[in-house]
Amino acid sequence: MTSRFADVIIDISHEKVDRPFQYIIPDELVTSVHVGVEVCIPFGRSNSIRRGYVVNITQTPSIEITKLKQIQAVEPESVTIEARQMKLAAWIKEQYGSTMIAALHIVLPVKQKSKALEKKTIVLILSQNEAKEKLEFFISKKQQARSRLLEALMETESLPFEIVTGKLNITAKTIRDLIEMGMIEVTSKLVYRNPVKSQKRESDYKTLSEQQRHTVETIVEESLQGNPGTYLIHGITGSGKTEVYMQLAQAMTAQGKQTILLIPEIALTYQTLMRFYNRFGDRVSIMNSRLSAGERFDQFERARKGDTDIMIGPRSALFAPFQNLGLIIIDEEHENSYKNESMPKYHAREVAIQIAKMSHASVVLGSATPSLESYYRTKTGEYRLFELTERLTGGTLPQTEIIDLREEMRSGNRSIFSRKLTDQIQDRLEKKEQIILFLNRRGYAGFVSCRSCGHVMKCPHCAISLSEHTNGKLICHYCGYEEAMVKSCPECGSKFIAGFKAGTQQIEEQIKKKFPKARVLRMDADSTRKKDSYREILSSFSNQEADILLGTQMIVKGHDFPKVTLVGILAADLSLHVNDFRAAERTFQLVTQAAGRAGRGEIPGEVIIQTYQPDHYSLIHAANHDYEGFYEEEIQYREMMMYPPAAHMLVVLLMNETELEGELLAKNLAKEIRLRSEAKGIVIVGPAPAAIGKINDIYRHVIYLRSCEYRRLTEIKEICESYFEKTGKNTEQIQFDFDPMGQY
Repeated sequence: MTSRFADVIIDISHEKVDRPFQYIIPDELVTSVHVGVEVCIPFGRSNSIRRGYVVNITQTPSIEITKLKQIQAVEPESVTIEARQMKLAAWIKEQYGSTMIAALHIVLPVKQKSKALEKKTIVLILSQNEAKEKLEFFISKKQQARSRLLEALMETESLPFEIVTGKLNITAKTIRDLIEMGMIEVTSKLVYRNPVKSQKRESDYKTLSEQQRHTVETIVEESLQGNPGTYLIHGITGSGKTEVYMQLAQAMTAQGKQTILLIPEIALTYQTLMRFYNRFGDRVSIMNSRLSAGERFDQFERARKGDTDIMIGPRSALFAPFQNLGLIIIDEEHENSYKNESMPKYHAREVAIQIAKMSHASVVLGSATPSLESYYRTKTGEYRLFELTERLTGGTLPQTEIIDLREEMRSGNRSIFSRKLTDQIQDRLEKKEQIILFLNRRGYAGFVSCRSCGHVMKCPHCAISLSEHTNGKLICHYCGYEEAMVKSCPECGSKFIAGFKAGTQQIEEQIKKKFPKARVLRMDADSTRKKDSYREILSSFSNQEADILLGTQMIVKGHDFPKVTLVGILAADLSLHVNDFRAAERTFQLVTQAAGRAGRGEIPGEVIIQTYQPDHYSLIHAANHDYEGFYEEEIQYREMMMYPPAAHMLVVLLMNETELEGELLAKNLAKEIRLRSEAKGIVIVGPAPAAIGKINDIYRHVIYLRSCEYRRLTEIKEICESYFEKTGKNTEQIQFDFDPMGQY
């Protein structure tokens, strides 16, 4: 039998995940050893038996066989957190294409151990009479430090170590002396760093509406019956999705199970965290990149030891090491940030469902504007749909108006603010009401449009907008089509055709010129770099310390400001014509989410959408709060073009230091795919230069593949991997992205 070898990581120490060791798989264990399994192996010079996890199996030894040791035993029934995380990493590796090490870095997010905090207390162990005798002795001998410490302990019997050494100015030697005399002892207790600062605690539960109650009871009942599933809660803005989440989490806690709540961005974590913390106290934990190393380590340890019931945070919180996970909630499930953009390019929704299968847990997806993928799966019966159609925040859905910027320009107004929006801002300032102004900067340079008639330059082959490049060309990043940059609009002949240039800082300056007395807060990537900047800006606006909140996408997602009665969407077109097949979906979601910030209190709200494309179906449906209408129109386009969710897409990204070599590699790989795959039912486009053709002197090319069967695309991934192995290519030159969320 051909020898087989296993690469094993020893004991899953976070500091050592980059260092696997190779072992021989004995014949009697060949059928038992697979990636992710726990094994017993001899380790080190003493050959002490250690536990480890298999991360790769190969027929090629990394060193001379005589120097390799054999695996001693297999623990196939291991149910430790580490074993589950290993199996999850193996699944991610196979599902999305990456190395096992890269997958391990994802599922084991806490890599650097931080020193635990110790709380020390000094305790008097003498009786009062004994202490009084000793105190008189110390005073007679003029031993002032000993006298001072003993006198303080006689009053309180115990003191925090830092008070003794700080305020009482007692040295460590004096403390040791009294310990040796048998007069005091020092006790220590490990304490967790708590990144949550909250004083109040609410215990009252809000009365659920009939729709909310039905949702909670159904999900809890199916969990209790041992039949957990995946559920989509489609709730309009203000319909009480967070209260549903909290009562579901409470039900899981009552069953002795833990809950993970994913929030798409750190900006959203604060308000949601406070609501959960006020309800559940310190049984709530958070995990995000803004925590210190010590705080992250402590939250990880709390989850691992069962000292917390609920973990809240962005994507990384998904991998909290809970022992008895019962529920994963993904709030604002439509958000792009749930897709990991580094290798492996997993989607948190799909990984959450896999984790739930491994843990026998439920998955709840929630959004006012569900992703087409999730809504499509409710239509096929894969997910169960619950709808919340009543606004419970005390307000009604806002009145929405679409403003045609082409008409504004024709009438001589070239400002970023339409006349209607200017008038309404002035009106709200006079009434002492608050305003949100939203600018979607993401992808702002991606498309070229006419300011006079609204025409957008599009690829004739892909129905995707062309991108303006610095070399004076317009390029399609799906098929490589290109044409020269236009000087005038091909539809109306106007000279006003270009990309959009304004940013939040320039707009802030214009606001201050138009409304000099207005108090303005700006919230974007530049203004939120500091650790607590999100909380400070949101708290200031919530406390009505500002009249206008200007910002990018982070201000329109999930926030609840009852005094906001006007939302202005300054340029809806910025996301409408990004060169991405999801552009219309993202625009509908952004506009709907932005509109949802208005009128959440007692005063009715108003939303003004400014656009050069007032007749676009995504804007019309968003203005009418009509998700179903948008879905039916958009899914027809996806089915016609074989785009997700009607089909699946795989992007193969190839990178090379030399442009010609990269182009040749892409062509040869595309040829290999066509030769080895059954082409029937698979659409292969490319290769073509990537949207950003060169990064850090590395040239990038892409191949697009589409198929109705995900399995067919994973087979193509394997064809690519075997081609690289066969030709000896560096695997770092290739990346895979299934059902991509970003541009290439």
